[in-house]
Amino acid sequence: MAGAPLIAVLGAGSWGTTFSSVLAAAGCRVRIWARRADIAAEITERRTNRGYIPELTLPDTVNASSDAGAVLDGADGVVIAVPAQKLRGALEQWPALPDVPVVSLVKGIERDTDLRISELLASVGRIEPSRIAVLSGPNLAVEIAQQQPCAAVVASTSAATADRVARWCRAPYMRTYVSSDVIGVEVAGAMKNVIATAVGAAAGLGYGDNTRASLITRGLAEMTRLGTAVGARADTFAGLAGMGDLVATCASPLSRNFRLGAALGRGLSVEDAIREVGQTAEGVATARAVRQIAHERDLDLPITSMLVDVIDHGRDISSVTRELLSRSVRPE
Repeated sequence: MAGAPLIAVLGAGSWGTTFSSVLAAAGCRVRIWARRADIAAEITERRTNRGYIPELTLPDTVNASSDAGAVLDGADGVVIAVPAQKLRGALEQWPALPDVPVVSLVKGIERDTDLRISELLASVGRIEPSRIAVLSGPNLAVEIAQQQPCAAVVASTSAATADRVARWCRAPYMRTYVSSDVIGVEVAGAMKNVIATAVGAAAGLGYGDNTRASLITRGLAEMTRLGTAVGARADTFAGLAGMGDLVATCASPLSRNFRLGAALGRGLSVEDAIREVGQTAEGVATARAVRQIAHERDLDLPITSMLVDVIDHGRDISSVTRELLSRSVRPE
């Protein structure tokens, strides 16, 4: 492995750990930063992270530490894999990130500031936008841990950065594509969690495939409407980061956001639903941020608005769903 790129992965949750195995399969050496020393020790000594992704056995080229400075030392690239609402605090605590490409795996929008993750990295992390890349697509961690074939898109304002990052994660079971539409890839990745929560709620209510397909399709329209309003290309939402990720997240019980919605549909409170899922589901916080953006820009995002009514205002999910479907006739 001499001469192989050394990639620092900041975040030892299910996706950060799984993506580390992708990087290793593509020929990289990987160091993971884990907030908890016991998780770092388990990864290094046992090659597992059973609390987050028990299906995965990591190769010897992946190690971990709870010392962020040690993880970042000498890295050729940095991957960010922490929850969106915790990223600002992490950036303020970590040492300054090295002058290398920085890849975001984070799918969300910061609450209150309405910043996309690349904007947060640039402003708080003081990272040049040309060094930032975002990766998205239909990437359920459990399936990738099993090395099932998949694809992802890497977007950056710099073609050189996108190409370099895409090569780092081009594993035998992962096909990578590149894009220049950072805004579109980020909006799609954030919004699909909102729609998946709504689709999960429909499933929890006992509704079938017609209802789910209707929500997915109209959810794609909301994603595209928001994205183009903030500068994204419409065609991005027909690709891997848009329709691809949306279908995977809305159709699979492996999705945390789908499971969260299903728990809400069964009548659990938001707090109990979050406890049942057990890991971070970005859809709730993202829905609040998206609704604020929609309000500021006078955008009609009814599914997102419905979800916020349920989680923040105690609206009955059955009645809100009926209200959504009884909206006045309009062109598709």
